[in-house]
Amino acid sequence: MLSGGFFSTTTQAQNSSQKLLVSKSNNPEQASQDKKLRHVVLFGFKEDATPADIRKVEEAFSALPGKIPQIKDYEWGINNSPEGLNDGLTHCFLVTFESEDDRAIYLPHPEHKAFVDVLKPHLEKAVVVDYWTNE
Repeated sequence: MLSGGFFSTTTQAQNSSQKLLVSKSNNPEQASQDKKLRHVVLFGFKEDATPADIRKVEEAFSALPGKIPQIKDYEWGINNSPEGLNDGLTHCFLVTFESEDDRAIYLPHPEHKAFVDVLKPHLEKAVVVDYWTNE
């Protein structure tokens, strides 16, 4: 699993101008029309989760953009990295918001909570990373 140490080492290896650029692009106070808030969600499923169980989770997550208007874009996929560094995480979901307010509506939204109820019985682990990016 990626830890703070990994990112600290990576950041230390960058020159100061790159650090400044990273700081600017990830600063929520500087969000503007050309930036989007990305919500990256990685899942690893329990060994006893069946393909049908996992498909239900995929379908439930994929239904959220049609139910929560604050979701501006959505995509997902299954890990196919040859590096073997996924630490049991098999599924990646990318949700895009235009603002932190939109994310704040999404997280406690009843449809999101219903999705979590579908997910929980099958989930072994999850990692969530949110960041601002330039489009």
